[in-house]
Amino acid sequence: MRTFDIGAVSVTRIPHFENLPLTPAELLPGTGPDLWEANRSWLAPDHWDPGSGRVRVSVHSWLLRSAGRTILIDTGLAPDPRQEGVPAGGDLPAALAAAGVAPGDVDLVVCTHLHADHVGWNTREDDGGHVPFFPRARYLFSAADLAFFAPDTLVEEPGRSAAVHARSVEPVLRSGQAVVWEDRFLIDENLRLDLAPGHTPGHGVLAVESEGERALFVGDLLHTPVQLLAPDASSCFCHDPSAAARTRRRLLERAADTAALVVPAHFCGPGAVEIGRDGTRFTARRWVP
Repeated sequence: MRTFDIGAVSVTRIPHFENLPLTPAELLPGTGPDLWEANRSWLAPDHWDPGSGRVRVSVHSWLLRSAGRTILIDTGLAPDPRQEGVPAGGDLPAALAAAGVAPGDVDLVVCTHLHADHVGWNTREDDGGHVPFFPRARYLFSAADLAFFAPDTLVEEPGRSAAVHARSVEPVLRSGQAVVWEDRFLIDENLRLDLAPGHTPGHGVLAVESEGERALFVGDLLHTPVQLLAPDASSCFCHDPSAAARTRRRLLERAADTAALVVPAHFCGPGAVEIGRDGTRFTARRWVP
């Protein structure tokens, strides 16, 4: 387990798995191989496998300990591959146990957005149905994503599935454990959720500020470090690529100008990066830890 501190906030990466799902052109439509080749020295092997020509992607959660509470950012893919329409993979309970955390220890679950690979372990199977996996936790859902993924208006397409909603969102809403937020939500004196639309309409970024140190847990606004070099390139999973690009650039500027670590949901390697800026251009200045 990799753990580091942001002021008084302890951060632990909770790994699920890594894979090589897509080529660069598939992941970032409209981009070619030249940028990857020009940066092979630091993209390979952590972020790109030149041999297979595919991007290396991690699925993981982040565990934060802040102001006396245990907070989990995203829950990965569902455990059960048998349910049609629900992608599955990873063993979150085992990964949490390795960090010394049981489901009953978690006080708050932050769902950055409602894609399947971020909400899969929100629930567990119980007597033919599903109930919240974390029995004591509150779950933070954005109002905009709840509306976008609502099954009565949902259009089935990649990233939008009524089956995922029924398994991973509806049981939490029924339980009374959900907290719905809109533009901004203050978690405690160190943590705040801000709306960062584009990848999904209600995508959120968790901002950490403690003892003069800062970090931005940016979810899926960044899938690969190549987007630091090409911030206008949105992933194939973004529902509004143009809005995602605008939000990404704004957050990268904010991170560079305030010396905030950028902590995405899918980077392999160290997983957190300090951003450098030269005008409108960005670089990976330092990897943490």
